[in-house]
Amino acid sequence: MAQDNVISLLDLQVQSGCTISPYVWRIKYALKHKGFDIDIIPNGFTGIADITEGYSDRVPVIKDDGEWIKDSWFIADYLDEKYPDRPMLYEGPGQKQLTKFIDGWMWQNIIHPWFRCYIKDYYDQSLERDKPYVRESRERMFLGGQKIEDVAQGREERLPEVIPLLQPLRNLLKDKKWLGGDTPLYADYCVLSTFLWCGSICTIPPLHDDEPLRDWIERGLNLFDGLGRHNGMHELFGLPGTTPTPQLPG
Repeated sequence: MAQDNVISLLDLQVQSGCTISPYVWRIKYALKHKGFDIDIIPNGFTGIADITEGYSDRVPVIKDDGEWIKDSWFIADYLDEKYPDRPMLYEGPGQKQLTKFIDGWMWQNIIHPWFRCYIKDYYDQSLERDKPYVRESRERMFLGGQKIEDVAQGREERLPEVIPLLQPLRNLLKDKKWLGGDTPLYADYCVLSTFLWCGSICTIPPLHDDEPLRDWIERGLNLFDGLGRHNGMHELFGLPGTTPTPQLPG
């Protein structure tokens, strides 16, 4: 059992001290959901393998009772299996599969275009020691060899194009307090982590002031004594314009 109710979590921070990794964000929420105190190990993109004694070169990684555990999906399973007496992150295996589907949808439709819009912010706000790694790895792995500065150009015109893509999520939450129903579950934390990732770096808000998801996002940021209200977070709302009304089929 976790000693003194504390589990260590290796963070991935930018210059402001804010967490940039959506995977770390969701595990922060998962640990709080299970009622644990978190011992944050501050770090950036590099040096992960040194801290974890060669166990992992990427986050999230937690340490519980002297044992390192990695991968956000595995960590969530680990927490529910080892601590079933605490609030569960999933309500059955079907919900886990639905959570993975929603998470994959968010990555394909929302994170991917936002990443290309905010890649220069992502680079500029990384720790100085991490910048060579961030540039080389992101240009090679995610930008098809394009330069960060070239990909970021024209984002003011591209950001409004992402707004309509959020409509399926709006529809899901239209008559529900949380994706989990009356209380938030891991599905909520996975989706919320997208907005937390964006807020950690975005120098231009991604969402209009009248965004229908705003209430859900604000309540998510307020969970667990304002876990998502880091001083380094940027504004999520304030993109010029208004959210378009969806066209009904037929």
